[in-house]
Amino acid sequence: MRGRLDGGWRLDDGDEARAAMRETVVVVGGGAAGLMAAGRAAEMGAPVLLLEKLDRVGRKLQISGKGRCNVTHSGGVPELIANFASGGRFLYSSVSAFDNQALVQFLADLGVATKVERGGRVFPASDDAGRVVQALLGYCRRNGVAVRCRAPVGGLLVEAGRIAGASLLSGERVPAGALVVTTGGLSYPGTGSTGDGYRLAEAVGHTVVPPVPSLVPLVVEEGWARDLQGLTLRNVRVRSQADGRVLGEEFGEMLFTHFGVSGPIILTLSREIARHLAAGGGPVRLRLDLKPALSPAQLDERLQRDFARSSRRRFRHALDELLPRSLAQVIVARSGIDAELPLHQVTRPARLGIGETIKDLGLTVTRTMPAALAIVTAGGVTTSEIDPRTMESKLIKGLYFAGEVVDYDARTGGYNLQAAFSTGRSAGEAAAARVRGADKG
Repeated sequence: MRGRLDGGWRLDDGDEARAAMRETVVVVGGGAAGLMAAGRAAEMGAPVLLLEKLDRVGRKLQISGKGRCNVTHSGGVPELIANFASGGRFLYSSVSAFDNQALVQFLADLGVATKVERGGRVFPASDDAGRVVQALLGYCRRNGVAVRCRAPVGGLLVEAGRIAGASLLSGERVPAGALVVTTGGLSYPGTGSTGDGYRLAEAVGHTVVPPVPSLVPLVVEEGWARDLQGLTLRNVRVRSQADGRVLGEEFGEMLFTHFGVSGPIILTLSREIARHLAAGGGPVRLRLDLKPALSPAQLDERLQRDFARSSRRRFRHALDELLPRSLAQVIVARSGIDAELPLHQVTRPARLGIGETIKDLGLTVTRTMPAALAIVTAGGVTTSEIDPRTMESKLIKGLYFAGEVVDYDARTGGYNLQAAFSTGRSAGEAAAARVRGADKG
């Protein structure tokens, strides 16, 4: 029967076709979670049909990690789970069953060697995301997965509380004994992530936590920030505040852009900022500590030494050894001190004010960049309606969810892809067990 899958069984192909497809796992979406789910279900002996709406699979995976594909993180399972802003507890079962070490070995068995870089990020040794996509596609094909591209799904078919199949936008109805939804979120819509899975889930009774951008750059009000476009700051601390409370605080690297700010710590802070803004909260302020390793007193001592050593220099050059020159000029301009004033004429109150600005440089966030430009989206099918061990719907038997369509999200660093692979594998195994009769309850 599996050979016929390449053409795609239809409901009107007769009793033999319908019977075959009732024993088939259908996977909707050909990203990281979908390829893993399809390949694993087929490896366990189930007939599998993978439906992808674009002309090829793995489009988002191909561009992940700036084309290098940060497949996972090297930390242990507790560290992996701790880096999820939401859904970490839910993911414990699937990530424990298929953790980062298992993923690295899995990729090695497929011919993709990996390496660990700064911060524990794991990449393919080739620095080529395409190698990962081709390896996963090869894994699927060797195990007999039938892949149909340009096959967008418009709805799910449910009969008596069980999944019965999917209806394509073309009008074709594809029966299934088990179905896995792995359609991603809303980020990078050109790669196929356009929220289809949310609509499919809601249409059959599932609750969807409203998605918001996560790991997304921020637009700021201040023009001087845009003037610093391209400047990267390392070892800085940024705190986000709104309505009298702290939304988050991170230490590390950030980047100024033509619209505002980005970089690892900004992306991590963006999740709570996006949720706050989406809920109609007040303005968000970013407080930048440009020298977090120095206390205010230590910073003032440093400024005193620098000023004394070059007492006849003009104030406009006062901070050139302490900060990147373009940023130093921003501090000079914001100080209110005459840029041509000799350093020995700068008063103590003025010097203390300079230190305060360096330790607390403010930016006003007006909005996030669109969800289409986010690395991931927060929100999705609520985890309370999914079995964390199998990824099966608690509402509809034989229906599974995996990957970003589920309500979980983590900071940047390989955590989100690890979750996609882990949940995809759990869903594929459980779906295969169901169609093969091991889980007919």
